[in-house]
Amino acid sequence: MPELSSLMPMALMLLAIGAFAGIVAGLLGVGGGLILVPAFYYAFAALGYDSPQLMQICLATSLATIIVTSARSVHAHNKKGAVDWQILRGWIPGIVIGAVLGVLVAASLRSSTLQAIFGTLALIVGLHLGFGRDHWRIGPAMPGGVLRAIMSPILGFLSVLMGIGGGIFGVTVMTLFGVPIHRAVATAAGFGLIIAVPAVIGFLMVKIDPAARPPLTIGAVNFVAFALVIAMTLITAPLGVKLAQTMDPRPLRRAFAAFLILVVLNMIRKAAGW
Repeated sequence: MPELSSLMPMALMLLAIGAFAGIVAGLLGVGGGLILVPAFYYAFAALGYDSPQLMQICLATSLATIIVTSARSVHAHNKKGAVDWQILRGWIPGIVIGAVLGVLVAASLRSSTLQAIFGTLALIVGLHLGFGRDHWRIGPAMPGGVLRAIMSPILGFLSVLMGIGGGIFGVTVMTLFGVPIHRAVATAAGFGLIIAVPAVIGFLMVKIDPAARPPLTIGAVNFVAFALVIAMTLITAPLGVKLAQTMDPRPLRRAFAAFLILVVLNMIRKAAGW
């Protein structure tokens, strides 16, 4: 059993991370994984758990929280009839395949390599958040056939390598193909669930050096972080939603994009050993 002296600093940092992630997610509609993965990385590294497998722990733990948040989100959106089940059913097989491949690749890479991958992908996401336009379109309807068979595994694969639930990639793809934004957000919550469940099952079987992992870590999932972050986001996400109703989120979205870009550039720098 880990000592209280080692758990308390970790618990306090994780409570703060969960509170911040919940408010930002509610305020800006940005998936928690974009915040949680770098926050977990810096928190665990500061607590002395930096290792060649630290990023696996960060990705896996972020995805574990997404199981809970996505399930709640799908349930809430479905009660309003906003989830497009036809899109979801058609994309499930490819997304699951991509998620499983993502775990296999992530488990084989060093933390520094995963940092560089996360940083590069998050940099692209940050630029899209800051400069993307809602009216951009590349097609009138969601693709099927061969194009869907190619795109759906890529969506699942990249989401696992970023420790996110597919909301960013899913909403972007759906809106580019003409799905209304509210329907895209609701359906993307389902993407998050079908990405996170197989990914977390896989990460629970990843072997991590016991000396290099935070207390109460099973496989690559840290259950202290999982429990505390879920508890705090359930409290603070509604506060973020209320704030969003009283202020224009667009300049805040750009400010978050700038903050995200700075954070991931620092991760890329560390990954390169500079």
